[in-house]
Amino acid sequence: MRAVRAALASALVLGTIVSGLGTASAQTETSAVRPAAWGQCAAGELANLPASVTPEEKARLSCAVQEVPVDHSRPRGEKTGIAMMKRPANDPARKIGTIFLNPGGPGGSGYVRGAVAKNYFQPAVLDRFDIVGFDPRGVARSAPLRCFRTQEEAEAVAQGWYELPITKEEIASSLRQSKVYTDYCKINAGPLLNHMSTEAVARDLDVLREAVGDKQLNFVGFSYGTLLGSTYANIFPHRTRAMVIDGNVDPRLRLTNGTEYDRQRAQGFEIALDAMLKRCDAVGAAKCAFAGNARQKFENIKAALRKNGPVAVPGEPAPVSLATVTGRVAGDLYSVARINTLVPWLQKVHVALNPAEASAAALSVQSAVDVPEPANNNGRWDVDALPDTPYTADDSYYAVNCTDKPFARTNRFWEQTANKWEKESPTFGRYQAASDLMTCPTWPTRHPDRWIGPWNRHTKNPIVVVGNYYDPATQYLFSQRMAKQLGNARLISVDSFGHCILGRSAATDAAVAAYLVDLVAPVDGSVFQPNVQPFA
Repeated sequence: MRAVRAALASALVLGTIVSGLGTASAQTETSAVRPAAWGQCAAGELANLPASVTPEEKARLSCAVQEVPVDHSRPRGEKTGIAMMKRPANDPARKIGTIFLNPGGPGGSGYVRGAVAKNYFQPAVLDRFDIVGFDPRGVARSAPLRCFRTQEEAEAVAQGWYELPITKEEIASSLRQSKVYTDYCKINAGPLLNHMSTEAVARDLDVLREAVGDKQLNFVGFSYGTLLGSTYANIFPHRTRAMVIDGNVDPRLRLTNGTEYDRQRAQGFEIALDAMLKRCDAVGAAKCAFAGNARQKFENIKAALRKNGPVAVPGEPAPVSLATVTGRVAGDLYSVARINTLVPWLQKVHVALNPAEASAAALSVQSAVDVPEPANNNGRWDVDALPDTPYTADDSYYAVNCTDKPFARTNRFWEQTANKWEKESPTFGRYQAASDLMTCPTWPTRHPDRWIGPWNRHTKNPIVVVGNYYDPATQYLFSQRMAKQLGNARLISVDSFGHCILGRSAATDAAVAAYLVDLVAPVDGSVFQPNVQPFA
């Protein structure tokens, strides 16, 4: 789903890339991996950490840049740098190893995730493991892949590229601007463009494992990170110690049929929305401001905005459009906290469209607090940049997805497909179609080398697959499929809303801690509860 991404103004290109040809297949040469050279983190990086990271915790952090081959089939060829930040184990004398984290995306920056590891893991895990977050190749601090040289170029391409194209004119304009975007990528992205597959990142991860001195990998991946983890486990099953993957993709479908995968992804958002609206009505207006035939009210909002255009809503900086509502709902379904701020906002939109129903209480509902979009959403560009500013975001989302996910090499039939998806998934079908399905057909990488299986290689210890029942971005069915496709897996489920769950379910966190520390895998089929449900 599209979401406005704040420009990574402080991003630093760590490592250089020079032209390197070839494919990211299994290594054909041998190369020694240099140990990670940990040192003091930049003061600016530490200053930008969340307030929850104490000065004492900051003082213990260390950072490094690890060289990896641009092309893993040529390990002696050109190199690029992977930026890492490490939170050391609380009890180094009893340290088991290192846990690597990936937050999703693709294109999500994982650099600071180790610093905030207490948000995800119980003390038993923090005591026994170093926790390392890293920016994958082409992301943020790791030689970011950029399709533009200036912010003005990015803004020019964004103009006329609609998040929810409906009319013939909007569709034609969006397809045109999407093609311009991929043309810019072909010109500016550089040689890394041909080596952005998840397989390449998995091979980078193996270099990082060796660089920290671990014989086997410990890994926790969220959302897209579940694809990275499952890819690693199938390329290097004998090097996999413990792996937890939370909010899972369907790897086989994603890597063989991008169109069908995205179609089913839209259905996941519909399932989550429907469950949220039903729960809103069940708890009543005292706990959910949008209660009172919430589904019908929501459909009425969509119909009115589609027919009459945007509406002014008190407290909103701009009129609210159908695209605004769709994007806001898609993003807020990612967490319970955001769902709780979404429903009063929807009620405000409803009241703005139906002023006769307004009451003093309804008009006094405050605007929901803006929450940054999660890393699992692909980004657009900062449209408020000043003139003559360099482009500081990156375009790794499409670089990875358009490499991994196969699509037809034409978007001539985009409108017919979007119309079909909209009938099946009335809120999110067209919205989902406006992402990869629109852009990847013209992506400049023509014959990407990517891992497409097998997915069933046996690891000594089971991989723990975690799935929420009402996960919007990676529907629960995907976690079930992931567990079945892997050669040795345990599926644990959480009766929860939101995308991913670690850190938000005490029972799940305890099961994961026992697994990571003692290799005691949870019972397959276990069902846990979250700490908080919507409208509680």
